[in-house]
Amino acid sequence: MVIRTYPQGSADDWESPSVGTSRSDAEARPLSAVVLAAGHGTRMRSARPKPLHRLCGRPMILHVLDALAELPVTRVVVVVGHRAEWVTKTLVDHAPPGMVIEFVEQVEQRGTGDAMSVALTGLPDDEDGDDGDVVVLPGDTPLLRPGTLARLVQTHRDNDDAATLLTAVLDDPTGYGRVVRGRDDAVARVVEHGDATDEQLAVQEVNTSMYCFKRSVLAPSLRRLSPSNAQGEYYLTDVVEVLYEAGHRVGSVVVEDTMEVAGVNDRAQLAVAEAELRDRINERWMRRGVTMWDPQTTYIDTDVTLGTDVVLLPGVILQGACVIGEHAELGPDTRLVDTTVGEGAVITSSVCRRSVIGADARVGPFAVLAEGTEVPAGGAVGPAPSDSGAGPR
Repeated sequence: MVIRTYPQGSADDWESPSVGTSRSDAEARPLSAVVLAAGHGTRMRSARPKPLHRLCGRPMILHVLDALAELPVTRVVVVVGHRAEWVTKTLVDHAPPGMVIEFVEQVEQRGTGDAMSVALTGLPDDEDGDDGDVVVLPGDTPLLRPGTLARLVQTHRDNDDAATLLTAVLDDPTGYGRVVRGRDDAVARVVEHGDATDEQLAVQEVNTSMYCFKRSVLAPSLRRLSPSNAQGEYYLTDVVEVLYEAGHRVGSVVVEDTMEVAGVNDRAQLAVAEAELRDRINERWMRRGVTMWDPQTTYIDTDVTLGTDVVLLPGVILQGACVIGEHAELGPDTRLVDTTVGEGAVITSSVCRRSVIGADARVGPFAVLAEGTEVPAGGAVGPAPSDSGAGPR
């Protein structure tokens, strides 16, 4: 069932030198995407749908869409189910600019194969045609890098495969579907952990649930799926064996950094993923000219903007859409939420929410600024205000 179509722009606005040899090649072979986000996420033990749990201030499914936004994707279909209205509204409000999203509902969760069949109803043949490709991603893998996704699509097209899997080699593959290879080292099938033999369980190459398919072979393959497995569900992974047995080639790309494909199924895994993402964010800002005395105790959300020569002391937390001007110094033990800080300002051991702090102002130590507070340029707030008496208004 189609819930809603949300066009935010035109596919003509997209540029992606990483995929395809030219813009005309991408247009000649359309690329669409499906994000599977219908599950209950019971192990999160939360009223919040699993795809909406936040990492560095952003719902994890939006991190997945951010990776897709680097590709020339003409349409993204998001399969929703549990608390569908909440997930849909979040994506409508916050999806990457220019992305065309269609929402379809998997009313009854009968496995990823069934979810993919539902998803195809959001990809009408008269728009993209059967000659295109479709990328399929789970909605709970927020660490996937755009470059890895681009490499998956490029390899799929270069080899003209019917399907291409993103795989990983793990020291401990427990719980993952094993990749079984056949003739010419092609992927012959994926065997889920609960259905695997002892010999198959010894395989360390696993499926990451990330694929690129030719659309022309996908729908017929889905119709041949059966729920004859340990879970009694329709597995999308079974499409691999269907294609292989029909004489099609199924290829693979092995991910270099296995953290990119780590799924989030509970709060412990959420914390691990957030720590990894935080490290990436901190490294990016340090390479852009921000000083962090202790990156391990510095927490910066994805929507924060920092000027050059900003200094962050231990215990700084920047949440929401903070904007920090050049040469500002924050910390130690300072938390800002949706706050703008002018150039050269110093904030020490303070909490500020939705405030505006002028250039060269001084806040703290131990100041608490209520929402809407404005500190003028050169002003001071704290136990020892300046002689001028300047302060918040």
